[in-house]
Amino acid sequence: MKKVSVAATQMTCSEDSRDNIDKAKNLIKQSVDEGAQIVLIQELFESVYFCCLNDPKRFELAKPFEKNPLLMEMSDLAKELSVVLPISFFEQDNNTYYNSLAIIDADGTIIDRYRKSHIPDGPGYEEKYYFHPGNTGFNVYETAYATIGAGICWDQWFPEAARIMTLKGAELLFYPTAIGSEPDNSDYDSRDSWQLVMQGHSAANCVPVITSNRIGTEENKQFNMTFYGSSFISDGTGVKVKECSRDKEQCIIHEFDLDEIKEYRSSWGFFRDRRTDLYNDILKD
Repeated sequence: MKKVSVAATQMTCSEDSRDNIDKAKNLIKQSVDEGAQIVLIQELFESVYFCCLNDPKRFELAKPFEKNPLLMEMSDLAKELSVVLPISFFEQDNNTYYNSLAIIDADGTIIDRYRKSHIPDGPGYEEKYYFHPGNTGFNVYETAYATIGAGICWDQWFPEAARIMTLKGAELLFYPTAIGSEPDNSDYDSRDSWQLVMQGHSAANCVPVITSNRIGTEENKQFNMTFYGSSFISDGTGVKVKECSRDKEQCIIHEFDLDEIKEYRSSWGFFRDRRTDLYNDILKD
């Protein structure tokens, strides 16, 4: 049996990056104390969700991947706790900027980075102003405890990404997220659709999904954004096995038997019965 315990977390964020990082580290330590071996923190947790508005001063938050202070600090923590950490950060690469995720192994090694592929552009989520579309493709990473795949927020709405990562051998899929209210439609709540699309990835690929979203209300010069939390873990059948509240700082932990899930996935034959010869239309605009 190949067993692994995973954690999803959620927290509020402020303009105080030091406080945000310390809060994230405390959630990681709490999760490890409760048995977690891989811990997910939400998207862009080092700051408030600055992408609500176009503000050129926010580019000052970006830092290079190499010798990144946040990643170096989280690398030390990963080594200390023997925990795998997918860590979201705002990346500067010369004059190009990315919404990125570093995969840090349990010995502190920063394995690689993923750059967010799908960049949203709408009221309250104006990410195209800040981020270049990612150029890393959808990869998987062999860590101490499992082979994992990861996307970032808007990526989670695209089934192609989840399928590619599973085809490449991902045993678990991780999605750090920042999603909540819609400034142009205060009556609309996307929470259920947001969860269901990722549960669909679990069911269609027979792979667990771990998702972390932020909570709290963040104010800017034009409006407020309330993030609805509801971070969750789904199993290989698409069923939610653990779920956070909408508004409390939490960590949730669940143990999976990856060998058992592999056997279940093989028995369904989803990958055996794929018809790639019929899928060319999906590549057309």
